[in-house]
Amino acid sequence: MSPASLTKMMTSYVIGQELARGNISEDDDVTISKNAWAKNFPDSSKMFIEVGTTVKVKDLNRGIIIQSGNDACVAMAEHIAGSEDAFVDLMNAWADTIGMTNTHFANVHGLDNPNLYSTPYDMALLGKALIRDVPDEYRIYSQKKFTYNGITQYNRNGLLWDKSMNVDGIKTGHTSNAGYSLVSSATEGQMRLVAVVMGTKDANARKSESKKLLSYGFRFFETVAPHKAGETFVEEKIWMGNKDTIALGLDQDTYVTLPRGEAKNLKASFVLEKELEAP
Repeated sequence: MSPASLTKMMTSYVIGQELARGNISEDDDVTISKNAWAKNFPDSSKMFIEVGTTVKVKDLNRGIIIQSGNDACVAMAEHIAGSEDAFVDLMNAWADTIGMTNTHFANVHGLDNPNLYSTPYDMALLGKALIRDVPDEYRIYSQKKFTYNGITQYNRNGLLWDKSMNVDGIKTGHTSNAGYSLVSSATEGQMRLVAVVMGTKDANARKSESKKLLSYGFRFFETVAPHKAGETFVEEKIWMGNKDTIALGLDQDTYVTLPRGEAKNLKASFVLEKELEAP
């Protein structure tokens, strides 16, 4: 399936990784080339950047995430990798790392291309990776609007305005070929869900179908912590110590998401890679 602007989630993921590693800074100035000119993207979403001007990375990043700017995507790709093609290579390398086995990226913005394709499952993996690996980047997805060059644009993720659930991201996508898509994420207590719908008929459909998925997940599943940090769940034999056994547990809380009511059936098991010896 064509992911359309869901592609920008991977563009954003790469940017988040580059920021986290210190390879670029939010305060870097990016000179806008003709390739990133807003006029190259008529009748599509853009940030309205102009050739020869300089724009901060932090502004381009928000232009990608909030405004879905195709022009901003190209500008950041050139800033990080020198060209859009080189940046696409980074995108596909990260897709392999994340485990997106049925995805291939062909550009940085998601406009229709026969070599651009993905699946709902792979997009869910990417959403999970954004939340887990680059949390500072993910936090931008909750912002409802962004103003650049006197033009205010609103986040197209309509669920951000839905007060019935705590949705804090992620990304919409649309082309005439791809239909209307949405990756969304919401939290309830210790539980976070990621929902993906692709190829719906209109913006209202992608919103309502996403809400149905999230509501279903929160209603019929729960996230529990069967073992807390510091709790002992087994005593194991230890050699050459002043005691015969030692308590084993976890150094952090462990959370498991499962169908409601199934927590009582959980059983802990462990595998020791070698015999325990006293220091």
